[in-house]
Amino acid sequence: MGIDRRRRAWLALTLNLVALFLAVSALTTSYWCEGLRKVVKPFCSGPVTTRQSFCIMFNSSNINDSRLVQYIWETGEDKYVMRKFHTGIWFSCEQNINMTGEKCRNFIYVAPLNERGVLWLCIVAECLYILLLATGGILMSLEVCHFGNVIDGLKLNAFAAIFTVLSGLLGMVAHMMFTTAFQLTVSLGPEDWKPQSWDYSWSYILAWSSFTACMASSVTTINRYTKTILEFKHKRRNIEKNLKIKQKLLELDSPEQVWDMYISSVPSTAEELLDLSSPSDRKLSNTSIFLDLNDLPEPQGEEYC
Repeated sequence: MGIDRRRRAWLALTLNLVALFLAVSALTTSYWCEGLRKVVKPFCSGPVTTRQSFCIMFNSSNINDSRLVQYIWETGEDKYVMRKFHTGIWFSCEQNINMTGEKCRNFIYVAPLNERGVLWLCIVAECLYILLLATGGILMSLEVCHFGNVIDGLKLNAFAAIFTVLSGLLGMVAHMMFTTAFQLTVSLGPEDWKPQSWDYSWSYILAWSSFTACMASSVTTINRYTKTILEFKHKRRNIEKNLKIKQKLLELDSPEQVWDMYISSVPSTAEELLDLSSPSDRKLSNTSIFLDLNDLPEPQGEEYC
């Protein structure tokens, strides 16, 4: 039982550490969502002799001269460029217009005013999620390294389970709040940020994978605690049962009580045989039980006259 309990403790601790690593990775990266933005190409600056894919070229480099007629060769969808962007809890980054490098801004200020409070709550919930998850991992580590009283280990186990379950609930709420805030920002956000197309990215997957590992760790911890308690209760019942039997044996002082306890343990046929006998016959020795009743001598009535 001790080896099996130790293995479950290591499994719960491993899942907790995996959940903690995934949660920190998701919180510190900005790839929760990514997609494309459709942006109008700016005018090319400076002398440009070849057609550029990220700016609009003129037939003359002197665009300030009003006497010259400028011709634009891009028409239709050629006037637009698709710029990649990715967004996390902290920042929203977008490719530069020349497709080299990125420009980032705080995602809280991109969101609508009525959604910024939800984002702040999301950040607080994510930080508490990581804090409680780390606390549960520390308690699990103390339990794994604990070689003293089993009761103290069970107390650590119970507190670790409580902290892990609470952290999982906070993590789930935080992820759902970010999902709601981002979708509302896509619909109601500023025009210079609205994406043409978007989807969830690998940081978002890391966040929900962390929640899954956290809940698996909490279930393993609770199962280990419950199983240990049930095993102790079963052993306690067995010990109490044995003590009651020994106490009854010590209380049997008279031979008649010993005889009654012995008779209660023999088969039912013997009990029926003893029911036919008189109470005085119960004081016979154990060998007299197996005597045949037909072999007993007839009582002589004349001797008593």
